Amino acid sequence: MKKTTLNLFSMACLSLAAVAITSCGEKQFKVEGTIAQAQDSILYLENISLDGPVKVDSAKLDADGTFSFSHTAPQAPEFYRLRIAEQQINLSVDSTETIKVKAQYPTMSTAYEVEGSDNCLKIKELALHQMRLQAQVNEIVNSPMLGVTAVEDSVQKVLEAYKKDIKVNYIFQEPMKAYAYYALFQTVVLGNMQTLVFNPRSSKDDVKVFAAVATSWDTYFPKAERGLNLHNIAIEGMKNVRIVESRQNQVIDASKIDASGIIDIALTDNKGVARRLSQLKGKVVLLDFHAFATEGSLKRTMMLRDLYNKYHAQGFEIFQVSLDPQEHFWKTKTEALPWVSVWDNRGGASPYLVQYNVQQLPTFFLVDRNNALQKRDVQIKDIDAEIKALL
Repeated sequence: MKKTTLNLFSMACLSLAAVAITSCGEKQFKVEGTIAQAQDSILYLENISLDGPVKVDSAKLDADGTFSFSHTAPQAPEFYRLRIAEQQINLSVDSTETIKVKAQYPTMSTAYEVEGSDNCLKIKELALHQMRLQAQVNEIVNSPMLGVTAVEDSVQKVLEAYKKDIKVNYIFQEPMKAYAYYALFQTVVLGNMQTLVFNPRSSKDDVKVFAAVATSWDTYFPKAERGLNLHNIAIEGMKNVRIVESRQNQVIDASKIDASGIIDIALTDNKGVARRLSQLKGKVVLLDFHAFATEGSLKRTMMLRDLYNKYHAQGFEIFQVSLDPQEHFWKTKTEALPWVSVWDNRGGASPYLVQYNVQQLPTFFLVDRNNALQKRDVQIKDIDAEIKALL
C-alpha cells in the first residue's frame, strides 16, 4: 500500500514506520530481562505497525521483575517496544536473536541496559541523542535573552548540526541497518508540535537521505515493505521539493498581500462558501495548516475546540486550512467543527505552504485584529496567554 508524506506523523509513534511481521518458519526471537520496581505492572511487547502499536505479548511482573517473551522471527528488520504505561524501550529485531534488557521503573525509557543486538544499542544511542537535542531546543526557545529571529536562527543551526551528525555517524555508516531506518523518523517538539527532524516533504537533502536508505534496503531486503514504503516517501518528496522550488522562484502577486502585510488565503469552506483570511479582520485568528490524516489529529482538534469555546465570544476565530488528499475525508472530519475550515486540493503543492514557510503539519500562526501576523507556533509557549494578550 502506498504511504505518502502526509501520513509521516502516523509513523512517528516510535519515530519510524513499521509493517506487519512476516513469519520465518518456526524460527523465533526472544526478548527477556528484568524491570525492577514494577511489581504487579503489566509489561507489553508491542510491534509498531503503520496503523499503530500492535500487542504481541504481555506479562504481569512479580517482585523481581523478570520477563521473557518469544515470537516468530521476521524476514527483514522489524521494530518493537517494551512498554509499561507511558514508559517504553524501543527495540529492533533482525532474525532469531535473544535481546536482554535490564531497567528500572519508572525511568525505563531513559535509563536501561540492552545486550544481544548491535542495532538495539545504536537505537539507544540515538534515543539519548534525541533527548539532548530536545533539551537544546527547549533551552533556546525558553531563553529570555533571544528575540524571535534569534530563536529561529539558533534552533535551525542546532537542528542542522544534529542532522549532519546523525547522517555521518549513523545513517550513511550502514544504511541497510535497522538503526539507520529508525534514525530517519526521529522527531523533535517545536512550538508544542511534534515534527520530523528529517523532513522529506520540503528538504531536498532530507529526501536524498530517505532515498539512500531505501536503495540499500532494496539490495539487502528485496521487496520488503519497509523499503517500498521508503521509496514512496522519497519519490513523493522529490515531487514536492520540485514544486516548492518552482513556487519559490515565482514572484508573489501583489494583489494577494493585504495592506497589513499578511498574505491572504482564498479557499472554499466545507459548506461550499468562498472564504478569505482577510475577511476576518477585526478578530484574533489562529491560522492553522493541518491534515486530518496525521497522527494525533483528534487530540489536536479537541485542543482547538477548547480554545474556540473559551475565546470565540470575545472575538477569537480559527481559520483552518486542510491539506488532506481526499475532499470527502476532509468534509467528514470537519462537518461538526464550528470554525472556518477550508480545503486546498493541491495538498503538499499548495503555494500557501511556501508563502507561509510551513515546514511540517500541523503548523499554526496567530493573527491580530488588524490582520497582521504576530507569531508562529514555535515562538509560543503559552497559547492561552498569547490569545488573551491579542484579545
